Amino acid sequence: MTRPARPTPNPSREREGDSRAKPVTSPDIVLAAVTGAHGVAGEVRLKLFGDDVDALKAHKTFNDGQLTASKIRSDNKGGAIARFAEVPDRTAAEALRGTLLSVSRDALPPLEEGEFYHADLIGLPVVTTDGAAVGRVIDVANYGATDIVEIAQDPVPEKGPKTFMVPMIPTAVPEWDDKRLVIAAEFAD
Repeated sequence: MTRPARPTPNPSREREGDSRAKPVTSPDIVLAAVTGAHGVAGEVRLKLFGDDVDALKAHKTFNDGQLTASKIRSDNKGGAIARFAEVPDRTAAEALRGTLLSVSRDALPPLEEGEFYHADLIGLPVVTTDGAAVGRVIDVANYGATDIVEIAQDPVPEKGPKTFMVPMIPTAVPEWDDKRLVIAAEFAD
């Protein structure tokens, strides 16, 4: 369920960023990450975790007011180029590499039924439809088709993988809420 041109970090099953990057406090939602400098005037390249560049343009300040966007445009490659008032030159832009751009959850519209922010899934306990405890969600990735949750098994098996992935499709994940994520028993094997 995608909502194009909506000022949200694709709440419906697309990228919100690598949860293992730099931690952001819970009430904040990550919209993009700085991947490097662009040119010599202090602009930065951004990897977008939302619907599109318009979702990012809807916000003027990021990271609790530490960065103020003066210009954001598409790079025509699925990312964006941004200029921040606090970044005067290429050296300052290069220093931002790896910085996550976040906004307060309060600045985003409410979620519709069946939508979620990746940050809401990470850390949830996982059980099967049979009621067996499986582990916890440690990451949400998207490789193009749909979101995929990565689950750390608990207890950790002596042999074999310590984590496994399950697609966020109704047959694999019939339900979730703010307390747990339920996966079909056949996906836990």
